[in-house]
Amino acid sequence: MRPHTDSSASVVPPPAPAISGWRVRTAQILWAAAGLFLFILAIRTLTRGAAGLAVIMRSLSVEGFSGFLGFGWLMAYVSLSGSPVAAVSLTLLGGDTVAPLEAFAMINGSRLGASFIVLVTGFVFYLRGWRGRGVVSMGILAMLTTATTYLPAMAVGSAALQRGWLDRVRFDIPVRLSSITEVAFDPIVRGLTGRLPALAVFAVGFAVLLLAFRFLDRTLPRVETRELEGRWARWLASPTMMFALGMLVTTLTMSVSVSLSILVPLAARGMVRRQPVIPYIMGANITTFIDTLVASLLVPNPAAFTVVLTEMLSVALVSVVVLFMFYDPYRRLLLWLNKTIAGSRPRFAVFVVLLAVVPLYLLLR
Repeated sequence: MRPHTDSSASVVPPPAPAISGWRVRTAQILWAAAGLFLFILAIRTLTRGAAGLAVIMRSLSVEGFSGFLGFGWLMAYVSLSGSPVAAVSLTLLGGDTVAPLEAFAMINGSRLGASFIVLVTGFVFYLRGWRGRGVVSMGILAMLTTATTYLPAMAVGSAALQRGWLDRVRFDIPVRLSSITEVAFDPIVRGLTGRLPALAVFAVGFAVLLLAFRFLDRTLPRVETRELEGRWARWLASPTMMFALGMLVTTLTMSVSVSLSILVPLAARGMVRRQPVIPYIMGANITTFIDTLVASLLVPNPAAFTVVLTEMLSVALVSVVVLFMFYDPYRRLLLWLNKTIAGSRPRFAVFVVLLAVVPLYLLLR
């Protein structure tokens, strides 16, 4: 007599069908194509609707370098990203609503606002149970590093724009490509401008821009924190390598908010200390302008490219000088400020209040 066996126990369920590589690549191509289409459409729509935003800026009395700096800073808070705000500043320039120096100020404000998002990310991690000051102080350090490099870079860039040091540097889209863009997108834009007021057109363009960034984000390579912990762990000991890593990660993710927010979970796990991330943040703050540089080519004003190039070179110049000539005293100063702010709840509260009050003051002064 044969022993009874449960035949069902010996049956191994077939593995779940895996999505083939070509389907993944096809999906990424489609997301990229849709994101690029929406990105171009958004830029052209924002340029046409710039007059609508100009009404709001006049009602808020936004004027001068400081006013546009504060305006861009606050807009980055609202949109939780700096890249869309930087793109908006270029469309305002393309629509002859702002001057090149004002667009330059607004771009700087957008990057200062983007750094605040890292602080928010750290605070969320703290609320979710990651105790310790590391997750919050990483956001403080991102804000301090960005501010202390962008302030001198703003001085350098402002001088360059006012004296025309880079005015001869031009990069125009080929005429054939420009005509194709006009044929493909202008009918849609004209349909919007013919039915909606300028401010509504601008609002639609901004919404499309945010959607375009979401689509493009699906096609970008993911930089996981585990990969940083393992493959790139040896980079953490070298300021120069961390500087290059910050540039690389931001280039891959196309967002300084994302590349800097990666530091928060690493700090929560104790994998990254505050000292080596300073050059990482400096590098990230340079290549974050790549998407803005692309957007400048879609704006019907050659000064847009000059403004972004000036911004990028100014930040790079200040960062390289600090990294190779003054890094040790600069690092000690930032770590002391970080410890002072993070070491006391009242001081941290004052710091957060200042981050809200300063851009408002700049906007309304």
